[in-house]
Amino acid sequence: MTYEIRHGDYLISTDPAKLDLDAIHAYLSRKSYWAEGISRRRLDTALEHSLPFGMYYNGHQVGFARAISDFSTFAYLADVYIDEDYRGRGLSKLLLEAVLAHPRLKRLRRWMLGTRDAHGLYAQLGFIPLEEPERWMELADATTYTRETAAS
Repeated sequence: MTYEIRHGDYLISTDPAKLDLDAIHAYLSRKSYWAEGISRRRLDTALEHSLPFGMYYNGHQVGFARAISDFSTFAYLADVYIDEDYRGRGLSKLLLEAVLAHPRLKRLRRWMLGTRDAHGLYAQLGFIPLEEPERWMELADATTYTRETAAS
């Protein structure tokens, strides 16, 4: 079921048919620090296994976010961005509020995310640094995208 929220001339929608996959891939693979070099095939797989949110201005995609979740206890917030030409208008917060308000996501026990530079934005929505970082671990492979590209 598609979830949509309108705010003036902006629309936030989970309808996958509305997504501009080329624009999402262009931003994530070339402009983001967290997914630089991601292949289109890997992005398509990631989108297939998550809940994507597109933000549109008069039908043109200007932002994106996705939630990876079991829809019962946990969600990871990923790939949040607003196109450079639309920043400074409060759209990131608007997009994130819509994600957090989604009926299948709003009663989760825990949300997590990683950010290098948007701590202030996420704090406005209730995110805090890990209370017990000693309990959390990760397994990360920072070279996976570059190795995939080299093998292609």
